[in-house]
Amino acid sequence: MFDFAPTTDADKATLHADLLFAADAITRDEPDAIANMANVAALIWQYLPDLNWAGFYRMVGDELVLGPFQGKPACIRIPLGRGVCGTAAQTRETQLVEDVHAFPGHIACDAASASEIVVPVVHDGRLIGVLDLDSPRPARFDAADAAGLEALVQRIADRLG
Repeated sequence: MFDFAPTTDADKATLHADLLFAADAITRDEPDAIANMANVAALIWQYLPDLNWAGFYRMVGDELVLGPFQGKPACIRIPLGRGVCGTAAQTRETQLVEDVHAFPGHIACDAASASEIVVPVVHDGRLIGVLDLDSPRPARFDAADAAGLEALVQRIADRLG
């Protein structure tokens, strides 16, 4: 059994380092991708403040399909190139959006979302899906979040697909 707990007064870099350690530990010996996505989504929800959604969309065929997450029910299918998730999947580049209402083609699954970060999950050149985090706070995510989440995805990508 794992018992992870974020430090309540930690700075952002420490939270991301602790999150990376916990995600690495909990997924290291588990071969099931869905179980690993579920646990990582739960850890993100636990470690990172000011979120209203955290989870994965999996690449299935030629579209993204909802995977394990924490938060309100979400859009189930997202075409490549559509919205923040579809753009991240199509470009294979992290999308850091301070104001989702200003993002062309934004898909509003939760009207409370104000900012979003989406990190593509790629392993051996294959797009597995995307990691998506939403916040009700404008400009919630920054370069430190992008670096921390990209490091997380890079460490565990082989365990997610």
